[in-house]
Amino acid sequence: MTAVSESIEIDRPVSEVFAYLDDPHNHATITPGITDIRNVEPLDNGGKRLEHTYEMAGVGIDGELVEQIHEENERMRFEMRGRLTGEIDLRFEDLDGRTRVTYSAEYDIPGRVLSAAAEPVVKRYNRRQLRKTLDNLKRELESED
Repeated sequence: MTAVSESIEIDRPVSEVFAYLDDPHNHATITPGITDIRNVEPLDNGGKRLEHTYEMAGVGIDGELVEQIHEENERMRFEMRGRLTGEIDLRFEDLDGRTRVTYSAEYDIPGRVLSAAAEPVVKRYNRRQLRKTLDNLKRELESED
């Protein structure tokens, strides 16, 4: 299991940031590698279930995300199912009209077992992807001025 986590502060109220990320189609806008979001279904807990395609090394990988925790303006936690398995956890903190978003992911890489030497390279790649996602989120929300 590989884990990465990053945070960013956004000059928007927590309710706006949460609402933006509560729309699964917005994830395709900000997340490098997501090429398709489809079959979005509401869940009884207020969250969503959806299918997606994530492109890794030029190969599309289909999967499913199921929101296990949906706490309005505080937290979203998704279970990743399919060839990519793991969890994505988004936490929101109100900073007097600004928002801190912490994005954590734990996942297993599909395919052969990674050697101990390869895992740090994959972790750096995924940390960069996560950082790019948060930077894109900030740009999208702050450019709405």
